[in-house]
Amino acid sequence: MLQVYTGAGKGKTTAAIGILIRAIGAGMRVYMMQFMKGLAYSEQDVLRGFAPRVVLSTTGKPFFVAKEGMLSEEERAAWGDGVVIFEPGKPPQDYVDMIAAGFDEAAREIASGKYGLAILDEVNVALFFGLLDRERVERFLDKAPKDTELVLTGRNAPDWLIERADLVTEMREVKHYYQKGVEARKGIEN
Repeated sequence: MLQVYTGAGKGKTTAAIGILIRAIGAGMRVYMMQFMKGLAYSEQDVLRGFAPRVVLSTTGKPFFVAKEGMLSEEERAAWGDGVVIFEPGKPPQDYVDMIAAGFDEAAREIASGKYGLAILDEVNVALFFGLLDRERVERFLDKAPKDTELVLTGRNAPDWLIERADLVTEMREVKHYYQKGVEARKGIEN
């Protein structure tokens, strides 16, 4: 099955990790590629501790990317040098190349047939920013082993992916403490 976790609310990666825990508890091997993320998240040490049953890879830079017009002036100022703003349709080529290489690595690993579950965390975000193209992802989905459960996460899942998926859950933000100025907290958000 193809599962998609999307939406503006918190919990997409958390849901995927919950499925990962359930899968390894059932004796499955799991592959997880985290797009748009470096090795800075608290769950990564724990997930790596499940090796060799869990293989975790990441591809991303230590800064945020945004299309022109996405952030308010206040948000841009708050991000400072931690954000790279690009013209819609013209993402930084080095980031495109890095995400494509990570995706190709994930596709090769998953195609091996060694995994009962494969998670492409934040791949929807890479698609949204144009860092990864639809055709590459669709070719992968067409060739993925039929006995591997696929989980794709991230905000802004494209309509074609939602249509193709067997299960889609949209996380909807009702209220969030970020709105009160609370930053990401270690062990909770990162």
